[in-house]
Amino acid sequence: MESITYRKLSLEECEKINEMNPSQYIGRAWREVEGKRQLIEINYLDSDWPNGYQHHFNNLRNTILSGGSAIGAFNCSNKLLGFATVNCLFFGKRYKYVLLDQLFITLEYRNRGIGKKLFMHSVNAAKEWNADKIYICAGSAEETIAFYLAIGCKEAEEINKVFYESDPRDLQLEYVL
Repeated sequence: MESITYRKLSLEECEKINEMNPSQYIGRAWREVEGKRQLIEINYLDSDWPNGYQHHFNNLRNTILSGGSAIGAFNCSNKLLGFATVNCLFFGKRYKYVLLDQLFITLEYRNRGIGKKLFMHSVNAAKEWNADKIYICAGSAEETIAFYLAIGCKEAEEINKVFYESDPRDLQLEYVL
């Protein structure tokens, strides 16, 4: 089995996300239909970064520059296999939330536990900041939501209106620290 190393990403390594294959086939996704959330068939291949490469590159840089957490998973050849970022800016009325801004695993390495390990590194960073919860704007693909629910996330008690309005199809989730 291949050895995988988890460590902080440096600003100079942000371009390594270009080594990743972000594509995802989405067979079914969660949608609001007649006031009820349900899985619907969409059969869609998203072959590029959602919102484009530059968006994710810029967000990664901004997280690092603002003192947030950016953790990468690397193989023995120092190829970036996945990364997770958490922003350290608190928000919320009843709880101190921090945003899990990004969590991506390259296509060839999905379903190997890398996402869970990256998420737990993010949890540790949020705990160090004394946050109460991690907030997640999760893409609505069936597999994406199944992943977050399997690691203990649930629907967010407080909905951040700005995040919700940026993509109402996303599910607003949280992870209690």
